Amino acid sequence: MASPKLRAIIFDIGGVLIPVNVARATSGLANGLSRSPEEIWSAIQNDPLWKDWQQGRVSPQDWHLHLSRRLGSKLNFEQFVEAWNRALEPTPILEQGLLEKLRKSYRLAVLSNTDPLHVAHMERTYAFLGLFPVHIYSCRVGSSKPSPLIYKEALQACKVRAQQAVYVDDIPAYAQAAQQLGMRGIVFESPQQLYAELQTAGAAL
Repeated sequence: MASPKLRAIIFDIGGVLIPVNVARATSGLANGLSRSPEEIWSAIQNDPLWKDWQQGRVSPQDWHLHLSRRLGSKLNFEQFVEAWNRALEPTPILEQGLLEKLRKSYRLAVLSNTDPLHVAHMERTYAFLGLFPVHIYSCRVGSSKPSPLIYKEALQACKVRAQQAVYVDDIPAYAQAAQQLGMRGIVFESPQQLYAELQTAGAAL
């Protein structure tokens, strides 16, 4: 039996569309503190509210207050937001021409574990996100990868079955989670590798 025709391509954002440099953010957050940027990032990732923050159950103001207390930071809210958003580098990874070409034939979506501050910054800063009709963010749907729920949300928004979609992520476990639902998962390594794998998946390029 022939494979179902490809109808949708769903992209992770950080590390696939936008370069992420955590050190840029943590250096700002560590300003005036005795902790190193690496220690700051470890504390943030292991924070008991991290998952709630990523899944939209903590407001930006409360997250700022919570981290300020935990880390001993004196940054005001505006300074905190500016430092937090430095993690997202300004130059996109993929050429806009590739996305424009894909958009002509496929439903494009972004699917990201992210927070309200980064969502606001990305949608204000990166014009190419306008090429994606579907934006699925963990902080808006209350679920994060690798939970099947967030992938199903993306498929439903794209109006396709799992077998008709490709999912691209730089984290192998998240690509594998998409495969377990029936999607084709691509682990992103480089634009050239992605181009070749999309062709293998049946994309007209």
